[in-house]
Amino acid sequence: MSDTSSTNTPSGPPVVVGVDGSEHSLRALEWALSAAESLGAPLVVAHVRADALQLGAARIASLGTEATDAELPDTVLRAVRTVVEERGHTVPVRYASLEGTVTDALPAAASGARLLVSGSRGRGGFASLLLGSTSRTLAMSAPCPLVVVPHEARATALESGAAAGRVLLGLQPEETPDEVVTFAFEAAHHRGVPLEAVTAFRLPPQPGALLAAPSPALQIPPPLPPADDGTELLREAEREQRERLRPFADRRPEVDLVARVVPGDAAGRLVEGSLKAGLLVVGRHHRHHIGSLLIGSVSHAVLHHAHCPVAVVPAAPRAAGG
Repeated sequence: MSDTSSTNTPSGPPVVVGVDGSEHSLRALEWALSAAESLGAPLVVAHVRADALQLGAARIASLGTEATDAELPDTVLRAVRTVVEERGHTVPVRYASLEGTVTDALPAAASGARLLVSGSRGRGGFASLLLGSTSRTLAMSAPCPLVVVPHEARATALESGAAAGRVLLGLQPEETPDEVVTFAFEAAHHRGVPLEAVTAFRLPPQPGALLAAPSPALQIPPPLPPADDGTELLREAEREQRERLRPFADRRPEVDLVARVVPGDAAGRLVEGSLKAGLLVVGRHHRHHIGSLLIGSVSHAVLHHAHCPVAVVPAAPRAAGG
């Protein structure tokens, strides 16, 4: 890996953004740079070299020499560096040329990072497709929170700070890991915006829906729905949500928390809410019992359809035997 740096004062875990020169990745770069400045974190701009350049470097290495930047320049990073320097920045920025596949190299570069940022699609992606295969794979395998920035057709602006809108958290009290909730509170804190936690639940079908339609000859009407129409279920869901959020809210009392429990489909509610949000935060499933990595159906849906950047936050690795 080769890199060039511009130095400044902030240090600590970096924000890493993958670029390939496409408009999708340049939007991700803009978001990542704003996020790094908000967090006071350094930024690593990473590009995985094309296969042809990697092959050329390998051939030069086989001759017992090392390829130089003059022999195999990373033209993408050169162009990106011009964009960043023209914009200006207040945090250190490092440029890294990576070897290997994108789905292997970027997670490796993001080991220990604060965030990994990706565009919704890479170079050559069709505008009609909302999420590329690379972003889907990174959402399952990134070692840190992954933020996928939507393309322009789905979001017209990527303001940072209070102008960006609230942070929206998809919360299932019994399933959402602590790391996801903490990330959402911290994001709202650093942005200086409210945090809206949304818990969606499905009302059970009415008893009449579980029975076959009565024979017209008998003229027996279906049973009436319960009088409370789900009120008790709603109250119980609100209680569980309050208890789940209380310790996090106590640690971040300055965050304006809006907690909502709504009936309906979780993914649909979150996608609808993303129209006015600056960041949507969801969790990633644990490893399956056979060891494969999974991403939940809600996370999968919002990555494809949300109108704002989506953060997919992994849970901390479980201890052996846990």
